[in-house]
Amino acid sequence: MSRDYQTQTPIAARVVEFIQESDAIFTLRLQLEDAAERARYQFMPGQFNMLYLFGVGEVPISIVSDPLDDDIIDHTVRVVGRVTRGLAQLKKGDRLGLRGPFGHGWPLALARDKDLLIVTGGLGCAPVVSAINYALKRPEHYRKLSIVQGVKHANDLIWQHRYDDWREREGVEVLLAADEAGPAWPFHVGRITELLDHVTTAYDNCVVMICGPEGLMQRAAELLLEKGVPPYSIYLSMERNMQCAVGHCGHCQLGADFICKDGPVFVYPDIRERLLQEGV
Repeated sequence: MSRDYQTQTPIAARVVEFIQESDAIFTLRLQLEDAAERARYQFMPGQFNMLYLFGVGEVPISIVSDPLDDDIIDHTVRVVGRVTRGLAQLKKGDRLGLRGPFGHGWPLALARDKDLLIVTGGLGCAPVVSAINYALKRPEHYRKLSIVQGVKHANDLIWQHRYDDWREREGVEVLLAADEAGPAWPFHVGRITELLDHVTTAYDNCVVMICGPEGLMQRAAELLLEKGVPPYSIYLSMERNMQCAVGHCGHCQLGADFICKDGPVFVYPDIRERLLQEGV
């Protein structure tokens, strides 16, 4: 992962498009105002930016676009607090601050010439969207892409059109599950982990990327180990209260590590014993 570029203080960005994904989720498409900054800015899928709303505060948000997306930096945001409520009021042409990118991203180079399995649960699959976009634009790098997504209720699924599009791509399979299904839900009803019995991934020759609630990530990782996935081929994207993004404030400490600078992506064996542990 390149660390040649990282802004430590907010630089100006402008909203070029605001997309309302659902009642509580939206996507901000941003462009850095300064042409020199646009030329220098680079990131890897799985990294995040700190978005700063003037006079309100800042919040860490995953980057969901592909690194080659023509100077446009996409962030999908769920309204959960004061800053995200403020971001939800922005419109095309509005300005905000951006600093980053921060953290370690997904091991997409390690996954070359292997199957790529992405497992994500809950409303927030944003940390893996950039990896999906990356792999889809570089199909020659990966043998097969499998996307497994689970939600609590069928109505929680956003980006239905994206899943439909992904499913039509050659070398891509998409499996969806809902704990509670509506009358028109055509996919699996039950736990997301049940879908892992139906994935056609080569478990002994793949790289797995998981995000979602910690309990789900742990269950999925353990099941995949039983299926023969090598331990150091399983990666998780962790989430904590990140405020400084550079490991100074301590809010996101996870044992000896800081999510903001040592994560958010970790290889599973390195954090296996720290998952679901209070005070860690």
